[in-house]
Amino acid sequence: MTSTEQDRPAVALHDVGKRFPGVVAVSGVTLAIPPGEVHVFAGENGAGKSTLMKLIAQVEQPSSGRIELDGVPVAYQGPGAARRLGVVMVHQEFALAPDLSVAENLFIGHEPGRGGWISRAEERRAARELLGHVGLDIDPGRRVALLSTAEQQRVELAKALTVQAKVLILDEPTASLTEREAEELFGIVRELTARGIAVLYISHRLDEIFEIGDRVTVMRDGAVVATRPVTELDEDRLVQLMVGRDVENLYPRTHNKPGPVRLEVRGLTRDDAVRDVSFEVRAGEIVGLAGLVGAGRTELARAVFGAELPDAGTIALDGKRLRIRGPSDAIAAGIGYLTESRKTDGLALPLGVDKNITLAKLPMRAGLIDLAAERKIAERERDGLRIRVPWVGRPVRTLSGGNQQKVILARWLETGAEVLFFDEPGRGMDVGAKSEMFQQMDSLAARGKAVVFISSYLPELLNMCDRILVMRGGRITGEVARAEFSEERVVALATGARNVENGGNHD
Repeated sequence: MTSTEQDRPAVALHDVGKRFPGVVAVSGVTLAIPPGEVHVFAGENGAGKSTLMKLIAQVEQPSSGRIELDGVPVAYQGPGAARRLGVVMVHQEFALAPDLSVAENLFIGHEPGRGGWISRAEERRAARELLGHVGLDIDPGRRVALLSTAEQQRVELAKALTVQAKVLILDEPTASLTEREAEELFGIVRELTARGIAVLYISHRLDEIFEIGDRVTVMRDGAVVATRPVTELDEDRLVQLMVGRDVENLYPRTHNKPGPVRLEVRGLTRDDAVRDVSFEVRAGEIVGLAGLVGAGRTELARAVFGAELPDAGTIALDGKRLRIRGPSDAIAAGIGYLTESRKTDGLALPLGVDKNITLAKLPMRAGLIDLAAERKIAERERDGLRIRVPWVGRPVRTLSGGNQQKVILARWLETGAEVLFFDEPGRGMDVGAKSEMFQQMDSLAARGKAVVFISSYLPELLNMCDRILVMRGGRITGEVARAEFSEERVVALATGARNVENGGNHD
């Protein structure tokens, strides 16, 4: 690469805008990103980050302005044309064919061969070489459906190499990864930038912005607020730029003296996923569940909630033993569960906000759903939780992740739940929405509710919890009191490191 080519931006935006009916999604963005840079885009949900990336990847057509790739203006011709020009976008929901092999996914549409015949042997050989570049040692003939999330993500990265990507767009790439998998991803990103690929990186996680980014562009209301080298910012300043105000405390926790035991679980077992687990949660407590992916945290929550029936064990609420044969029994007893996957398990996406809020407790009149009461309930919860939707009949699928999460919380508030499980509640949410969700958790605890908080992001647990229970292999391997909180101790218990005593063991 000549010095002139090195100086030329990999992608340049000149007064780029995008308007949808009644909405300005992107407004007047001018920006140049050189080859080999990790350029992070930060901002709240709805700030315009994803729309801007879709404009660069030609998923959407700009309403105004000009986009240049490698110094050459490009006309809108669709995502296929963008890929041929070297722009690859890896979405949160991977664009892979699950029933095809890894090799077939890598070369779909441009299979190696001659005379119209596909050479599967050459396809597998080339696939193995590409997979090696992203640190993935698997059989190229393996079906994609059998791969883990982290493995599928690496296949997506390998796909970018098949078209000799110049610009790689990653949208929340660590949302479903463990910390170890995230670190491995960062290593791959650094190798790609060392080869001159510009990486455009969307993230809500502040720590990884500072770990992986070279520069960060903050967007708000569709416009660029600031572009700065990461070294010139700290977390407080970055958050202030993102939300347009000072967020005094992202983790607004008030630690009060816990009250009597509310939830008591003894000897809960379900296959190998949950093995002889015992714990309790007191009134006013937020108890964290930490552990690596597959440790059994979600399975434990689902077993208590009745979504997966346990083989053994007992569950009691306020000293009364419960007989839970399904979620309806748990709801009737006063247990609520904000699921890990709100779109798959938590929401009826085609239905309105109002019907999602009342889903677990329908307002009835003369044997029929009272639609007027349903609307009033939804409007009250909308105003109380500040759910950003003008009309409660609007389909919930159109809301941002943070507002969708508030809809689920509103549902459990309407049931009067006394025990609430929050399973990865901050995933895919911006800092402002996370702060609001944590405020709600703190408020629930202050009102004497028992809260169980599952998170793979340790700073959330360390800042919000009164105690942390650590799981590994379906068991609780240790309990960490607030006075002993440290990332090292939690990680050691989660991984089975021998240099940390397993204080507070539950057998």
